[in-house]
Amino acid sequence: MRTIMQYIKGGALLSFLLVTACGNTQTGKVQETASVENVIVPEFNADSAYHYVATQVAFGARVPNTPAHKACGDYLRETLERHGAKVVVQDMQLMAFDGKSLQARNIIGSYNPEAKARILLSAHWDSRPFADEDTATHHKTPIDGANDGASGVGVLLEIARVLGKQSPTIGVDIIFFDAEDYGYASFTGLPYVEHSWCLGSQYWGRFPHVPDYKARFGILLDMVGAKNATFYYEGFSKRTAYTPLKKIWDVAHQLGYERYFIHETGGEITDDHVYIHQYRGIPCVDIVHLDPRSDTGFNPTWHTLQDNIENIDTETLNVVGRTVLQVIYNEK
Repeated sequence: MRTIMQYIKGGALLSFLLVTACGNTQTGKVQETASVENVIVPEFNADSAYHYVATQVAFGARVPNTPAHKACGDYLRETLERHGAKVVVQDMQLMAFDGKSLQARNIIGSYNPEAKARILLSAHWDSRPFADEDTATHHKTPIDGANDGASGVGVLLEIARVLGKQSPTIGVDIIFFDAEDYGYASFTGLPYVEHSWCLGSQYWGRFPHVPDYKARFGILLDMVGAKNATFYYEGFSKRTAYTPLKKIWDVAHQLGYERYFIHETGGEITDDHVYIHQYRGIPCVDIVHLDPRSDTGFNPTWHTLQDNIENIDTETLNVVGRTVLQVIYNEK
């Protein structure tokens, strides 16, 4: 059945188009060290990634202008440095949709910084200040953001640990974008503000950490920690970054992750990858959990108080982390 639905992700309008229903395929087992095209890829440690997620959540809601936000940002910078990255921090003063001034920072770690051939990996590290998909009594309560925020960062911190131990042949930049999730909330009754989401990536797009920054392609991780997550082709990624998108999904299938990475077109959403492409011209793939069965088009915990560490699954972190590592180490 051909179905068209509309949802909001972050501040992003999502048009969800599914042509056929997807079936469940059993995940195949892979060896501890997987090989694609005879390239030996280091092991991704899912327990380590989970630890990084849990550590972020333990700080509390990472909402700009709060002590938890500052403490977590310091932790992310120090962890990247410990894993051998050259770290740049972009301090920013941003204006939120409700007129609040946000003290924010993008945290950037680079590996092989002199290499011209580069891949950009990113996730947002802040968490939503409103549980606006929860019951009305919780709308003004900040969420833990274990999946929506911390999961992508946790996977990338584990990838940073791996990169620090075994350098790839190309350059890799890891960017933790801030103020992604401090976007418009309809319950406030305020006028709608366009481009109120993804403030950190909009800033970086205009003022990159390296003048005239270029990368072959980017990978954005968003909501990559829920049990039985489904990653469809995100529509904007498919239109503007089809070659790397197809590469990523093909690698995932080679690893036996067909029931996670689904060869079907999902929704088109506004996320950090849109501004990476708009301002820097970099094709960027959004690996984001899309769920056609839910009322919102996303995981049922999205923007609710249930987006907590109890709903993070190590197997999903493992699937995404191994797939991204395979892509990185097979780039020449």
